[in-house]
This record gives sequence, structure tokens and C-alpha cells, in this order.
Amino acid sequence: MFQSKLISKMAKLKLYCSVIRPVVTCACETWTLKEAITNRLMAFERKVSRKIFGPTNENGIWRIKTNQELDKIIKHKNTINFIRAQRQGWLGHIERMQETRMVKAI
Repeated sequence: MFQSKLISKMAKLKLYCSVIRPVVTCACETWTLKEAITNRLMAFERKVSRKIFGPTNENGIWRIKTNQELDKIIKHKNTINFIRAQRQGWLGHIERMQETRMVKAI
């Protein structure tokens, strides 16, 4: 589906952000982001992004997009930044909880 030319690139990107990313980052607020996990998540996202945006044609020569080009296209809204934002949001919820709540005590 991500390689289909019948669906626009922006529609594919919205589909990824609304369906696939939430599944991949389920309960990410409680994760410990180690470098190995970060690298695997970024590799997965780059694979999906390359399927969505396809190769680049420069002077009749096709090549895959670089990591920097993909990062610029998605405007630095990658999975790691999403996870960090989710964790900060969860921290805000915990700060506002009553002291008697189990999560706040932990």
C-alpha cells in the first residue's frame, strides 16, 4: 500500500502517523529509551519513509533518499521525538495526580 502510486504521499504519511506509529509506540511513556531501541525504531521509520517517498531521480539516475533528506521531509517529527513528547505529557499527568494514587507513589 505504501508503494502504490494511486495514494498521495501525504495521505500515506498521515496513515503511518495515525495507524502504524501508535501501534509501534504503544505504552511508550513507560519505556527506557536505550540506544539499541532508539536505533531499531529509527531504522524501522526510515524503511517505512523510503517506501512512502520512493527513490529520487537526479539527472536520469535513480537513488534512494538519504537519512537527512527523509528527516527534512518529515520535518523532524520522527518516532523518537514523538516518544519523548508522550513521556513528557505522562510526566505532567503524574505531577497533577493526588498523592494517594498508586502511580504517583511509585
